[in-house]
Amino acid sequence: MSRPPSRSAIGLCALTVLFGIRVVGQALVALFDVAWLPSMDAWFSGLLPYPMLLPIQLVILLVQAVIDRGFFTLPRPRAGRALQWFASVYALSMVVRYVVTRSHPIPIVFHWVLAAYLFTLGRVMRPPRHDASASSSLRGRTPGGEGTGDRLRLDDSGAVNSPS
Repeated sequence: MSRPPSRSAIGLCALTVLFGIRVVGQALVALFDVAWLPSMDAWFSGLLPYPMLLPIQLVILLVQAVIDRGFFTLPRPRAGRALQWFASVYALSMVVRYVVTRSHPIPIVFHWVLAAYLFTLGRVMRPPRHDASASSSLRGRTPGGEGTGDRLRLDDSGAVNSPS
């Protein structure tokens, strides 16, 4: 029996789908000039020509799909913190971009989607915190609980006991 997906895993998949909708929507407008979606001007910030942007977006979606399948999500606390920090700066820079440029919100909203994806991935990579007092008293213990200054020791059965 397999474990149900975590909320973070569901969040990563949902954010991938949202970004995919953006890529498909922009491609429909750029390639097929569909009238029921906003014009290309609303989707496109103009920083990269669309013939370069579309392959980059497809690579981002591919990487997200690989990550969503469970790859690259091993516990890496430092990398997770770095991703969360970067994602926060990235999201804040999009707020500044909007205030300064007053441009169309579609690209900015989807940059927030990517920032949320990176932040959530960083959270997945950071293992849950444990009670600091319990973990600090058990750090660096040998199987028999020997060591200088031990406050807690393991007995022969593996149970934690107070020193006598």
